[in-house]
Amino acid sequence: MRIYLVGSMGSGKSTLAKKMALRLNMEFIDLDKMIEAKAGRSVNDIFAIEGEDKFRELEHDCLRETLLHDQAVIATGGGTPCYFENMEFINSNGISVYIKLNPGILTSRLMEAKSPRPLLKQLSGKDEIKKRIEELLAEREHYYLQSRLIVEGENIKAETIIKMIQESEGIG
Repeated sequence: MRIYLVGSMGSGKSTLAKKMALRLNMEFIDLDKMIEAKAGRSVNDIFAIEGEDKFRELEHDCLRETLLHDQAVIATGGGTPCYFENMEFINSNGISVYIKLNPGILTSRLMEAKSPRPLLKQLSGKDEIKKRIEELLAEREHYYLQSRLIVEGENIKAETIIKMIQESEGIG
């Protein structure tokens, strides 16, 4: 079984995926880390040096490589579902879970992030960041909403998501 967590940057996909993988005794895959390993540079550097198009190609290739992992919880990037029919791929090859959060919470989380996200790098101030997050959600939520499960992300626990998956899939 593969579980793909999708949603906006700052929604907690990596943190939740790591906890879920541990509790389910499955492999944890952070798609961005996989891309960085393949490219030999950070996501920020890929965006800065080679551009978003190159990043999306690498992302597409790495997403396909998740098929080599039968028992994994995969944290995707915020834009992953929106390119190259990736959402269709995700739904065909695993259980998709949309971690849904409102722009206000996402803004607060991203303002406190240790490293700036490539799509927010040139912005300054809370209002600019919130406006950009609202724009990205408007563009991307159509894809996120194609997920098999949609969970409200504020204060969500890995155990709650696991239970929802088990119930929806009729497992244990």
